[in-house]
Amino acid sequence: MLKHVIFSATAQKKCAHFLQKTILSLIHSKLNKLKQTETLYLCHKNLITMSTIGLSEQEIVRRQSLEELRKLGIDPYPAQEYLVNNKAKTIIDNFNDERPDAFGDVILAGRIMSRRIMGNASFAELQDDSGRIQLYVKKDDLAADGNTLMYDPVFKKLLDIGDIIGVKGFVFRTRMGEISVHVREFTVLSKSITPLPVVKEKDGQVFDAFTDPDMRYRNRSLDMVVNPHVKDVFVKRTRLTNIMRSFLNERGYLEVETPILQPVYGGAAARPFTTHHNTLDLKLYLRIANELYLKRLIVGGFDGVYEFSKDFRNEGMDRFHNPEFTQMELYVAYKDYEWMMNLVEEMLETIALGLYGNTQVQVGDNVIDFKRPWKRFTMFEAIEHFTGIDISEMDEAQLRATAQQLGIEITEAMGKGKLIDEIFGETCEAKLIQPTFITDYPVEMSPLAKKHRSKEGLVERFEAICNGKEICNAYSELNDPIDQRERFEQQLQLAKRGDQEAMVLDEDFLNAIELGMPPTAGLGIGIDRITMIMTNSASIQDVIFFPQMRPEKKAEVASSDEFLALGIPEEWVEIVQNSGFASVELLKQANPNKLHQQLCGWNKKHKLGLKNPSPDEVKQWISK
Repeated sequence: MLKHVIFSATAQKKCAHFLQKTILSLIHSKLNKLKQTETLYLCHKNLITMSTIGLSEQEIVRRQSLEELRKLGIDPYPAQEYLVNNKAKTIIDNFNDERPDAFGDVILAGRIMSRRIMGNASFAELQDDSGRIQLYVKKDDLAADGNTLMYDPVFKKLLDIGDIIGVKGFVFRTRMGEISVHVREFTVLSKSITPLPVVKEKDGQVFDAFTDPDMRYRNRSLDMVVNPHVKDVFVKRTRLTNIMRSFLNERGYLEVETPILQPVYGGAAARPFTTHHNTLDLKLYLRIANELYLKRLIVGGFDGVYEFSKDFRNEGMDRFHNPEFTQMELYVAYKDYEWMMNLVEEMLETIALGLYGNTQVQVGDNVIDFKRPWKRFTMFEAIEHFTGIDISEMDEAQLRATAQQLGIEITEAMGKGKLIDEIFGETCEAKLIQPTFITDYPVEMSPLAKKHRSKEGLVERFEAICNGKEICNAYSELNDPIDQRERFEQQLQLAKRGDQEAMVLDEDFLNAIELGMPPTAGLGIGIDRITMIMTNSASIQDVIFFPQMRPEKKAEVASSDEFLALGIPEEWVEIVQNSGFASVELLKQANPNKLHQQLCGWNKKHKLGLKNPSPDEVKQWISK
């Protein structure tokens, strides 16, 4: 039996103080544990929030590295200017073993493309816009003051392939003979939180290359990082347009700009894109060509104008057609289509010489020679040359029968001009490999071209065909306003028959040429097509930075509520989704035992501190 113990007042006071201190200590300890658990949970929630559903483990690790850099006081996306004084290619091309210090201190910036961590010394490969160069990184150099921060945690653990850094150091040649930069200092300039595809090369063979066309076109930035040779195409495209621009400027022609949004579309036979101007309550069209506006400038008194224009046609897509494309149109007063043919020959020859130093260009299996003069056929001569059939005197019914005889698909909406165009396109175009002018088209095919001066029923028009495709189209421009109105009215009749590409009547343009337009030669040349040929590119998507693509099919992602309805605790929902089960349907197909192991492994690996679900609980989620 316990006896009552009587404490003095002082003892009672000490005892109360001790008990109070002990209780407060226990409460504080419990709160700390709760805080740690909450912190782990919040860290987990923040990680999921900033990563979004469906990220890979590498992407999550990179985000963790990003946060670690910030905790170390390193801004992974600094704002200040980083001054470089050299390029990788310049160093490699000009390094001299007899004067290894000729470059002095070099400063480069670029993307890490490979790393080899080797204890206290490591190698990396840096890629800038000129090429790649090896980096040699030594712990002692980065920790001269005894602080190993930039080497041990940062370079070795927190940097990844794809990160952009700036380096300062000196150039030398390694014992293996590779020109390298010995890094004395580096700066993190941009942390990459998405891994690059790992392209491996061994004995001259490339493995796991990023070559899928659809993925490349949709992810052009990634394409150019992993396949830097892709940039060469676009560099040549710019050089090509610069050569063309200089060629025209030297002849005194004025570069101009004309409207892209037009109340009436015209200048070509094509279907337009439509839009609406809210303030004016007006239907507008994206231009299909800029021809009619450039001719108005000729009427206004300019003797030679040209424009590099973005045009838009609401038509099919294939490796030769993109709905948004670039062409250069040129109009010169007091000239005709014969003069324009000579100019086109000279301009294309000049471009080939400017790009390659000679007139011959490799395109697939063919060598295209742009040296003047080019071969010339009339359209009827070309058809007879390749089919043995003379269609020059045929009427519409005979042309229809001939097309059917040749196995060419036609429709009732096609008039005489369209039928001739189909016959030529199907039987001749693909066979014209070397640059060739096709001249003297039927009047029905060319509503904006002047009637031939000596051949009844034809117009003064030519197209240049190269490697089996049209690269330019040109006329002696129609400047008779009465004839032009009649041609437009004929096009309206074709539209009534169902021809969706028939031209519309442009009253403003007719009013302009009624003022009087001088005899004029006009040209439209496809920049994308020319670039394809000059860069040996098989598809138009290869020469357009961001080609139009069909919508990508994306997997459906279920809402959190749908997973909560299965009995999955809120803190586990996004982990389940990140484990590859973005929808309830996918979860239903999961193996419950494997899923349980996967979730527990995730919890342990990332130290989330969550209570693991039991195998039975996971089975219940799947079976509901």
